[in-house]
Amino acid sequence: MIIGIGVDLVDVARFAATIERTPGLLARLFTADEQAEPVHSLAARFAAKEAVAKALGAPAGLSHLDAEVRKDPEGRPSLHVVGRAGELADSLGVVTWHVSLSHDGGFALAYVIAEG
Repeated sequence: MIIGIGVDLVDVARFAATIERTPGLLARLFTADEQAEPVHSLAARFAAKEAVAKALGAPAGLSHLDAEVRKDPEGRPSLHVVGRAGELADSLGVVTWHVSLSHDGGFALAYVIAEG
């Protein structure tokens, strides 16, 4: 059963300019492993974190660090959700997360499904 769906779109150039202007955002938005990714991948990961919040109903008190996008050896993304987002997901009965990332034409997109 689908518990929630979230989608988010990020302008990569705008995102890159924001990160360049405010370098401290990297540590506030991304885990150490995520920070090693190129800017277009960071933009897609940011979109995924926003999409997770939307899939959970956009409640207050979530941190961008509550959701981490990981990739398997073949590069397929997966979500690891902890903290307040993890607690909320557990209370809603989320047992599986699905995530799809894409970047093209200067934009990064993430689509997230929370399944129970």
